[in-house]
Amino acid sequence: MTQSPPPFAVQPPSTKPHRQLDRWVQSRLSEAAMGLSPISLALAQADWLWHLAAAPGRQLELAQKALELSAQALRNSSAQEPAHDADPRFAEPEWQQWPFKAWREHFRVLDDWWREAAQVEGMNRHHQHLLGFFARQGVDAMAPSNWPLSNPVVLKSGLQSGGQTWLKGSQQFLQDAAAMQRAKPSTPAEDLEPLPYPVGEQVAVTPGQVIYRNRLIEVIQYRPSTPEVHPEPLLIVPSCIMKYYILDLSPENSLVRYLVAQGFTVCIISWHNPDASDRALGMQDYLRLGVMEALAAVQRSTGAERVHTLGYCLGGTFLSIVAAALGRRQADRTLPTGQQRRRADALYDQLPALASVTLLAAQTDFSEPGELGVFIDDDQLQTLRTSMARTGYLSGKQMAGSFQFLNSRDLIWSRNTRRYLLGQDEIGNDMMSWNADVTRLPERMHSEYLSSLFLNNALAAGHYRVEGRGVALVDIQAPLFVVGTVRDHISPWRSVYKIHLLTDTPITFVLAAGGHNAGIVSEPGRPRRSYQMATTVPADGWIEPDAWAAQAPLLEGSWWEAYRDWLQARSGPKQAPPAIPAELRVCEAPGLYVKERYAD
Repeated sequence: MTQSPPPFAVQPPSTKPHRQLDRWVQSRLSEAAMGLSPISLALAQADWLWHLAAAPGRQLELAQKALELSAQALRNSSAQEPAHDADPRFAEPEWQQWPFKAWREHFRVLDDWWREAAQVEGMNRHHQHLLGFFARQGVDAMAPSNWPLSNPVVLKSGLQSGGQTWLKGSQQFLQDAAAMQRAKPSTPAEDLEPLPYPVGEQVAVTPGQVIYRNRLIEVIQYRPSTPEVHPEPLLIVPSCIMKYYILDLSPENSLVRYLVAQGFTVCIISWHNPDASDRALGMQDYLRLGVMEALAAVQRSTGAERVHTLGYCLGGTFLSIVAAALGRRQADRTLPTGQQRRRADALYDQLPALASVTLLAAQTDFSEPGELGVFIDDDQLQTLRTSMARTGYLSGKQMAGSFQFLNSRDLIWSRNTRRYLLGQDEIGNDMMSWNADVTRLPERMHSEYLSSLFLNNALAAGHYRVEGRGVALVDIQAPLFVVGTVRDHISPWRSVYKIHLLTDTPITFVLAAGGHNAGIVSEPGRPRRSYQMATTVPADGWIEPDAWAAQAPLLEGSWWEAYRDWLQARSGPKQAPPAIPAELRVCEAPGLYVKERYAD
């Protein structure tokens, strides 16, 4: 009898000629729609149009709203107002002059009207989200600040410089276009444009040793900088969609260096940047070859019986799954022998107990994934699979483009205005250099990740399986330290907060100022940093996220210091640092995998 595939398994692409023709057509349509599914976009538009056509009252309401907003724009165009505008696109005083002020005000009412018009009763919720998102994208593209003749700051700077800013902006545009044309997928890594902050020279420079390497990961153990360290090491699991050194940037803003200086033995996973030969690597490989084998390597190197763990973004999701699987197996050991469901597995026997689990901007419930959800539906995934079937991976350029699209106002339009219209040089920093150091994802892993977690929310529903056995986050037994950030477009903090509904262990939740990256890389001493923090235990019951935010105290400074105190309270007394066994010394940090680069 033929067995059915496991839930959410990704089937290999068919080799039948008619299916290959289908994929070719779908691929061409996707390219025309900038990598998106034209079917998904058309369905959302049709859903809106049909429901709006069947709602004449709503049509009249929108028409009346348009008249009211137009009248408001005319009034505001002639009204006196403070020189400073809260919208950074219109903050300069030149926007107070006619006709630029009128254009600004009419743009604002257009934005307000479309936000209202995208909401029609009866529409599919995802279609409503999709239409609203793309309506905002379209309106943002029409902002008068984006165009040279309607931006008074661009006109003024060009006239005052004798056209030099316009000339420089044009040159920078041509340089960027030429660089994009040169960067072909076949370009060798050594021929790529060098990063502004070279890896191992200006970033990722905390001293350490690679103590383990397999086909997917390297594990780096950092050298102690204090005479004594806590006996429990800390393993950091960064996201595989980014290079690990987001947590080890320049020495002054490196979380790794900070924790080493506080007396912790810190280890981190450096993920292999995959190519076409890695297309069959799946989620189970990332859990086993990645997180589990890293834990085993840390235990072999340090001899520790308990290990602190920290996961960032998707790395945090991976870590939560492994923590649940280990918690279930630990609970199994307490059952009578005849009732134990534990399979013989040498790797599990090598893994240490988890002293704590820290999740930074990591989702475990994907029912409300925020703006990223606009890219997740059956049609979009089919389009993505078709694209990845040609290469065996999701390219770093595709991934970076998706994240830029989510915040196009700041990452695309405002940048283009500064660089191409005002002729301003970009002020580079270590995080911008890291952001340009893009990574790939294997075809199978990315498909499984989106299908099981985003589309089906399998982890929160208790349907996700690790090596054939279901896992539930309620099995996590270690205390949790969870960080969300206020302006996170990737992992909205209210979504991150939902882990309170899924676990049965004390949770210290932190809501930090900033976004997905800047809110995490928040070193002590940086100005205008703050966070809220409170601890809840299962007996406290459910506290809604907004109610939590209303009552949690606001603290000035960096949450890193609070995290240090939290770790120290759950660590043993300091002792002499462990020496890395000679046979485990693979090479010096930062290792090889972090330097793998591709043009796409």
